[in-house]
Order: sequence, then C-alpha cells, then structure tokens
Amino acid sequence: MLSNFKKNDNEAAKTPPPTPQAPIAPAASQQPAAARTAERVAPSVIGSDLTIVGNLTSKGQVQIDGQVQGDIYGTHIIVGERASITGGIRAEEVVVRGQVMGSVRGKRVMLQTQSHVEGDIYHQALAIEQGAFFEGKSRRSQDPLTIDGDQPAPVASAAPVDGGAPAPAASSGTSVPLPPTAVENS
Repeated sequence: MLSNFKKNDNEAAKTPPPTPQAPIAPAASQQPAAARTAERVAPSVIGSDLTIVGNLTSKGQVQIDGQVQGDIYGTHIIVGERASITGGIRAEEVVVRGQVMGSVRGKRVMLQTQSHVEGDIYHQALAIEQGAFFEGKSRRSQDPLTIDGDQPAPVASAAPVDGGAPAPAASSGTSVPLPPTAVENS
C-alpha cells in the first residue's frame, strides 16, 4: 500500500530540487533615466490640515489637499478636492479637483468635475469635465509656462513688485487695477 505513495526513481531524476535565487536587478547605469528619477523622487503631499502662506516650488509631483496662499511652481501639480489655492499655478501638468483663485499655466491642464477655478488658464491642451466651474479666459499657447510682455503675470508674482511681500491675490468682490499693457478695449 505504501508503494502507491512512493515516487518513481525516473521522476526524481528529471526534476532537480529548486534552488533559491535572488532576482538579478540591472545596474543603476543600465536603467532608463526616467525609471531612476521615479524611484528617487516620491510625490510631495500637502495634507488637508496644512496651510502654506508663501510660494511653493517643486521639481516633482505635488499633491495639494490643504490651503496655499501664494504661487505654486512644479512639474506635476494635483489640486485635491478639499484644496484651496489663492495664487497662480505654473507646471507642465495641472489637475484641478478643488478650488483655485488665480491664473493656471500648464502644458496640459485638466479641470475635473468638482473643480472651481476663477482665473485665466494658459495651456497647450485643456480638458474640462462636465460639472466643473471655470470663470476666466482660456488662452492656448505654444509655451504657456513663459510670461512675455503681452500676457499678464500670475495673480501673486514670484518676485515682489515693490521689494516687499508678494502682491495680494484678488478676492471676489474687489477690483484690482490692471497695468496699462493688460487693458483690453471692448
């Protein structure tokens, strides 16, 4: 009866015992640059309990769930559903789910359903989902990240105008005088 459970000698010779092997990873110099960058740089997160007063600059991805009163510069900016931004945003890619009071400059800009944007958008590609709120001008540009003499600067400038604090952002119900180059005749 035990012979039924005994392995055949031929089967044992065919299958060698498994040997544990560590996976061989390519050297860092052999990996693509994008893969090395993605591994080293984790996205920065501004939590819902955080308020930042001042400008924010990042070389990577930033997820904002809190409040920012100032300009934001980065490569990939995500404005979360509960986020509130008072100031300009300038990035390669901008995804807005929350509230932005100021200009948005990006090569790719997406306003998702729950977004609320009051300000101008300068872009190469713009997507606005149904239900999104947008009040302002949409301007297509080959290079939306640069500011030339014909285009207005973000709401709160990165460099102080008068040598002091950044210019305050306009709130609803107040008027801000425009520089003579930005005035349009209707």
